[in-house]
Amino acid sequence: MKILYTNFHQGDGGGHTTYVMSLARILCQKSHVTVGAPRKSRLLAEARTVPGLRTIDLEFKGNVLEQLSALRRLRALLRKEQFDVIHVNGSADHRLCMLATMGMGARRPFIVYTQHNDRNAVSLGARLRAKWGTNRVICVCSHTFRRMKQSVFRDEDLRVVHNGVDTEKYRPACRTQSAQARARFLPPALRDRLVIGSNAGTADYKSWIDMVDAVSRLPQAQRDQIALLIAGEMPGDEMLRQVAALGMQDQVVFTGLLDNVEPVLAALDVGFVLSSRLETISFACREMMAAGTPVIVTSVGGLTENVTEGRNGWIVPPGSPETVARTVSEILRNRSVLQAMGVDARSTALKEFSLATFVGNTERVYRENAYVSSGSPSGSTYLHASDRRLR
Repeated sequence: MKILYTNFHQGDGGGHTTYVMSLARILCQKSHVTVGAPRKSRLLAEARTVPGLRTIDLEFKGNVLEQLSALRRLRALLRKEQFDVIHVNGSADHRLCMLATMGMGARRPFIVYTQHNDRNAVSLGARLRAKWGTNRVICVCSHTFRRMKQSVFRDEDLRVVHNGVDTEKYRPACRTQSAQARARFLPPALRDRLVIGSNAGTADYKSWIDMVDAVSRLPQAQRDQIALLIAGEMPGDEMLRQVAALGMQDQVVFTGLLDNVEPVLAALDVGFVLSSRLETISFACREMMAAGTPVIVTSVGGLTENVTEGRNGWIVPPGSPETVARTVSEILRNRSVLQAMGVDARSTALKEFSLATFVGNTERVYRENAYVSSGSPSGSTYLHASDRRLR
């Protein structure tokens, strides 16, 4: 099978990069896989380090002339490579791939689109992409599936494939690893405290400031037992001022962007993802749980599909620092439960967040392309009218 993965994001790319690379690293061992992404994206940089994985720099955004140039390059690539599947991961790359495949007839690739966010897909652009540029839609959680059933995409094209994480890479740390991680990130005064943290990033919608606010509300005796550790881009000056206004500047440590978040996970006692919107299943939440860390999540998007309240984490309303404060206070009063909850989080990850299951179920969607699943040679694609009729 010949597969092209695309993503329009410049820079870090967040969960989109994790998603594409999780699939590409494994599938390139048995298929011809190419990754197309902007020249300065982390996705392209990571893809270039993987033996057997081909890459092409493609800019999916820009002015009219830049877009026309990108369209010509992409169309030439498609004609040359004759991909069986194009797996798009954002609106901009989806649009360009739709335009590039028009008029290709029987050689037109099977287009799979993953809905990564919680936005309601009802715009004119979404209507065009649904009608002319989509064979299947992958929904990364049940919440997304329900949302997409109310969108312009056809119900019969929707498939649920939960994101998986590498449970060999993300695994519980030993005491030595935990101590080393704390020494790396935390000042001496914070290393023996209950470390609550997140690798979900510092975007506004992640609402990490709610955790800072929550800890600031605790009685001083409890507040002094906590350190906060947050991985992701350094917050802007306004957010740092909010941290200072809450009197928390000496208890919050920001790591900045990291190539590897495993040491951060090793330092944590409790994780959190307090998103207020846009969230789906959250790779970060699943990575923390795979590392044996119970997680506090909001009842937003697909986050609650990860956590069982009181067993491997806690569920709180979004935008409610007071509820988070009560949860943290209860954790401090009953810290003995954390070990058992961490074991359950790890067990849940092994049973439900398998990378092998994620990749296998995604590949199964690709093979709904009748020509590929019939075992015919890679290099051209025949689509039954029931699979794609250029709606």
